Amino acid sequence: MWDTRFTRLVGCSVPLQQAGMGGVTTVELAAAVSNAGGLGMIATVRVPPAFLASMLDDVGSRTRGPFGVNFLMPFLNRDSLDIAASKARVVEFFYGDPDAKLVQIVHQAGALACWQVGSVTEARQAVDAGCDFVIAQGTEAGGHVRGRIGLLALLDQVLDAVKVPVVAAGGIGSARAMAAALAAGADGVRIGTRFVASAESAAHAMYKQALIGAEAADTVLTKAYSVFWPHAPHRVLRSCVQEAEALTGEEAGESVLAGVAWKIPRFATPAPTTAATGKIEAMAMYAGESVSQVRCVQPAAEIVRELADGAAQLLQQGAMRSRV
Repeated sequence: MWDTRFTRLVGCSVPLQQAGMGGVTTVELAAAVSNAGGLGMIATVRVPPAFLASMLDDVGSRTRGPFGVNFLMPFLNRDSLDIAASKARVVEFFYGDPDAKLVQIVHQAGALACWQVGSVTEARQAVDAGCDFVIAQGTEAGGHVRGRIGLLALLDQVLDAVKVPVVAAGGIGSARAMAAALAAGADGVRIGTRFVASAESAAHAMYKQALIGAEAADTVLTKAYSVFWPHAPHRVLRSCVQEAEALTGEEAGESVLAGVAWKIPRFATPAPTTAATGKIEAMAMYAGESVSQVRCVQPAAEIVRELADGAAQLLQQGAMRSRV
């Protein structure tokens, strides 16, 4: 049984949070992570409030563990925020200046509030806004990236600057990486890329296979996929950028989300899901530098156990060696 400030605060048995990945995260994935002892997350981009409420009720019917909801500030829907705060244990914000009014809404509904940050300044602002914990995201992370420095340098600064629990995010995909982050002082870790390739993920089969065949050096931090979200840096597989550049038309394909069909322009932000058709390999295949650890499609619970059990063993071995 793990015991960190994160597990005590959130009510998990494993200091691990699943990243909220738009389109890719499913009710099944979030519930599986929570049932395995971690903190499962639901994303909200392009999800209507009523559909979000239904999703959260579904997650709640599948797990007794805590789960959370992720909001990207450029796409924040206040009605969805009210729903999330009333139904989830954790409400997370990302990609915008920490806002005390939003944190207050979350607290008034009885949930915990956290902010994913990319700098020590932003971490201090999040604490000043009343956040219960912060997530320090290094540039190794897949998906959209807020800061400009790597995880260990950022984590070192944030741990010195704030008193609330700190979760480490970016490039963590193995038991060794999880143990290293916890040994460095993090209270928990945030995992994204490994869960994209989980059995419960809604990522397209071609996307999962691309992750399995990739290494850390095959990812790139870019602003290429800026349609719908201009000038926001993100880490993807280099191959999908090359495929998108080679397209002659203005559309990569189309998809369905929350029962609504919509076109996917070339260089649009949505990742390819099981509902996507068209030039899948040219769509935004988000991947962190931990992609080297994606070797097969696995159940989410198996991923949690692999990381948690392996990290615990490594930390125990390190403690034993330090006493010798």
